[in-house]
Amino acid sequence: MRILHINCNYIGTTLHQLMVEHLDALGYENQVFVPTYDKTLAVISPNENVCVCECFQKWDRLLFDYKQQKIRKGLESNFSVSDYDLIHAYTLFTDGNCARNLSKKFGIPYVVAVRNTDVNDFFRLMPHLRSRGVSIMCDAAAVLFLSESYRNLVFEKYIPEDFKQRILQKTYVIPNGIDSFWFQNIPPREKKVDQKSLKLIYAGRIDRNKNIPTTQKAMQLLRAQGYQTRLTVIGKVQDQKEFERISKDPYTNYVPALPKEKLISYYRQADLFVMPSYTESFGLVYAEAMSQGLPVIYSKGQGFDHQFEEGVVGYHVVADDPRDVANGIRRVIDHYSEIQKNVTAKAATFAWESIIAEYDRLYQSIGTRVVSRGAV
Repeated sequence: MRILHINCNYIGTTLHQLMVEHLDALGYENQVFVPTYDKTLAVISPNENVCVCECFQKWDRLLFDYKQQKIRKGLESNFSVSDYDLIHAYTLFTDGNCARNLSKKFGIPYVVAVRNTDVNDFFRLMPHLRSRGVSIMCDAAAVLFLSESYRNLVFEKYIPEDFKQRILQKTYVIPNGIDSFWFQNIPPREKKVDQKSLKLIYAGRIDRNKNIPTTQKAMQLLRAQGYQTRLTVIGKVQDQKEFERISKDPYTNYVPALPKEKLISYYRQADLFVMPSYTESFGLVYAEAMSQGLPVIYSKGQGFDHQFEEGVVGYHVVADDPRDVANGIRRVIDHYSEIQKNVTAKAATFAWESIIAEYDRLYQSIGTRVVSRGAV
């Protein structure tokens, strides 16, 4: 099966390249189209089957259909679309709209994923495009969500009643996978928490969305209750004002972004991973931290919520409520031994081998349906 991947986020993370490499290993013929306004934003060196195309300008995003015309033109100038059996669009609006138009023109089925920007930027802030998003889902062969939480949110807030059943019957919840490095370096033994010196950790971008100041306020509440807490923040500074704000806390230690080979030692020295993001379509760092034996605190109603039952690997918290974050941390500490026994085993849920097997079943199912209709 030949698959054309449309992914505007491909070069900004290692995540998607790992996924495509695993699909390559299964025998799929994959080609990736990456529409962007600036190739220099890449944090990876794309493989040979990836076409990175500077086909629009940064401010074209203000005119959705104008930008879409440029993306589609860039794609069709680089690929013979009719040669493919399936299109995989990695975002609902930017990638999915393009996939829908190509599907109509060439008669090729497409699958589409719904991500954080789709929910919190397009659906929430651009009501004039909501019907477009619903139409893209209606016409897709499958609609993918990274978490049950985001599926529930989209269905409750943005999909009209008349379309819910039509879309729901073809939705799938498939989380992201994490680098096999984390599973090849499982910690040798369980750790015990010392409440006299509680070590919290966060790893990721330093920006307002990650909500680090609320964690710091929660730490202050815990110290007033007799807990000794310190926070290590690791990551690239995206928002200088936010960085200056969190740097004022004497109980917070900042470390610049690290490769996974060095980050792992910081995880192993910590007791608990805390990230009460305002929005999060999934949050790979939760799974990475779990692989190293760390219970996690995650945001209620966001991407990681409902991946597991409450209390199995940690607890969800209300993102903007320091008291709730403090309560969540305290609940983890009260049940630390039990939770800590779960996290490494549950992290295996995010191994690429099992996730790619789900994509394989989905792709094959769509291929079978297409053949049965006489489309190929």
